[in-house]
Amino acid sequence: MIDLKALRAAPEQVRAALARRGDAGLARLMDEIDALDARRRDIATQLDQLKAERNAAARADAQVVKEKGALAPAVIEQRKDLGLRIVRLEHDQRDTESVLFAKSLLVPNLPLPELPDGDATHNRVVRTWGEPAPAGGRPHWEIAEQLGILDLARGAKVAGSGFPLFLGAGARLVRALLNLMLDLHTRAHGYLEVQPPLAVRRDSMTGTGQLPKFEDEAYRIMPDDLFLVPTAEVPLTNMHRDEILDGARLPLAYTAYTPCFRREAGAAGKDTRGLLRVHQFDKVELVRFTRPDDSAAEHERLTTHAEEVLKKLGLPYRVTLLAAGDLGFASAKTYDLEVWAPGVGQWLEVSSSSTFTDFQARRAGIRFRPRAGEKPEFVHTLNASGVALPRTVAALLEVGQQPDGSVTLPAAVAPYFGADRLVPPAPAASGGA
Repeated sequence: MIDLKALRAAPEQVRAALARRGDAGLARLMDEIDALDARRRDIATQLDQLKAERNAAARADAQVVKEKGALAPAVIEQRKDLGLRIVRLEHDQRDTESVLFAKSLLVPNLPLPELPDGDATHNRVVRTWGEPAPAGGRPHWEIAEQLGILDLARGAKVAGSGFPLFLGAGARLVRALLNLMLDLHTRAHGYLEVQPPLAVRRDSMTGTGQLPKFEDEAYRIMPDDLFLVPTAEVPLTNMHRDEILDGARLPLAYTAYTPCFRREAGAAGKDTRGLLRVHQFDKVELVRFTRPDDSAAEHERLTTHAEEVLKKLGLPYRVTLLAAGDLGFASAKTYDLEVWAPGVGQWLEVSSSSTFTDFQARRAGIRFRPRAGEKPEFVHTLNASGVALPRTVAALLEVGQQPDGSVTLPAAVAPYFGADRLVPPAPAASGGA
């Protein structure tokens, strides 16, 4: 959430930072917020004056009543009029503050200075790992069909397009990958595993920035006004909503596996083949709460934790720093981790590692006390996918495909899966006479 104090103190700097996002509508929104904030402060000044006048009048009236026994009718009418003016202004104050709060929720986070300017074409690759194979071979949906591990048609019959259905070894592979990632993050990286609710309240979605701007992208449950989680980031971050954390315990680190649900209403027709863009997918999430001074170092650490998964899987990947114009709504800085999928000839995003500075903490009321007796401050929140499965599975199939139709699996996966490769099912025996 935008810090109105920072906006008043340095309006040009805030506007310049928001302008880097390349959204022309933000300037108009900031004009509205400026006007509302000025109106709110003007009302507050008027109320202070009128209430001071009322208090002074009350003292004078008490003396008159003591001396004369009653107030003159004209004076009584004046006092009623003063009371009505205060009531009207208080009503205006509540309305103005309500609209100002609603408008403030639509303002995205400020990009950090080190981000490149421009749109997605200005994203910058900061490092790579592994040697990408030449583009070619079969795409993952053909491999999966031959292996009998994915049935997109039946998934669509059950729930509609974008809801994949894994079968047999495919379902076992998903389970193996999830267990590998959770074990890695809890045992090697020190995260506390959580099994969160899969439905969250409106204020939880608002706290992490999904609402109100992206309500059309979410799956809403009526009549309870709950939302299926678009990412475990939402329940994990909101575990500490409206809390004051002990600064001595920071950083806090949580991980969770959840299915994730996203309508992606604005993405119709994009990457619809196979597992490239789906409405339900499995993901292991990483969330960290940290002191502001440690935030930058924690972001780099978090990113390496997600990278370690891809190294374990032997998937060539690159880390891309997003430009200011390609940044997510709540993020101040994001690294995308993209794996190479030779069958489709694309780099596929499987993780976004973001720092939100104090943006989510302001919305969700998450603070920490640096030391006993000191004034609470807003924490910084960070999260990364550690990692998302659909595109990771796609890359594993395309990277590991063999001429005989089998797919070799990474050594780290084999103990969880129970084998080192996926093999096509044996052909059904033909019936005899």
